[in-house]
Amino acid sequence: MSERDDLQPAKWLATPLGRYLLSLEQAYYDKAVADVFGYNAFQLGLPGIDLLRASRIALRCRVDLAESAAMRADFRDLPIASNSVDLVVLPHVLEFSDNPHQILREVTRVLLPEARVIIACFNPWSLWGLRWVFGQKARYPWSGRFINLPRLKDWCALLGLEISAGRMSCYVPPCASEKWLGHFEFMEAAGDRWWPIAGGVYFLQAVKRVRGMRLIMPKWSERMAPKKDLAPVPKKVHDEDAVTARGMQ
Repeated sequence: MSERDDLQPAKWLATPLGRYLLSLEQAYYDKAVADVFGYNAFQLGLPGIDLLRASRIALRCRVDLAESAAMRADFRDLPIASNSVDLVVLPHVLEFSDNPHQILREVTRVLLPEARVIIACFNPWSLWGLRWVFGQKARYPWSGRFINLPRLKDWCALLGLEISAGRMSCYVPPCASEKWLGHFEFMEAAGDRWWPIAGGVYFLQAVKRVRGMRLIMPKWSERMAPKKDLAPVPKKVHDEDAVTARGMQ
């Protein structure tokens, strides 16, 4: 990721459309991270915005290549110990990487078992996706490579990340003016009901699952157990002559 790419999101988020998107995403992250507990939380990307502000985790760190980040690092090779992080948030990181699968693999590496990652991505199956396909792709966010939801779910499944929650958001057309955004605001309330897969942005929450070890016990052979001697069963004799003869012997 170049320095120019780092600056573009901040500029775009200051536009009417960027502010609209940011308000929805901030509300979602505020609610999602508040229920995650632990000791370490990391935000990858968008270092100028605190998406962990509602988290109750003590150590909260923003990671990016920009100078404003608390930790400067490449997302594909995080300087974080394996199995040490309780929460990672990925706000629009995967769409703007040459190797999004490697970033997701690196996030899985640093997460503790049962820890959580919260991902935000632009949805190609939406009005925003149409703008991405047919519009000018020189500027953020249209310069990214939007990832469809089924593909991202497949990546998560391969890495042992189990989807625990998710939702669509930002159903309004990607209008540049605040006036037109206001005209289409009714679509936000109706989106979940009438076109639930067509939100401009989708969120995924996933939990890192680690298969537990199962103790295999030896199969004890029944031959090793001592056999018990059975007591003789008395038989009733009906022949009186035989009883008399046995008693005379």
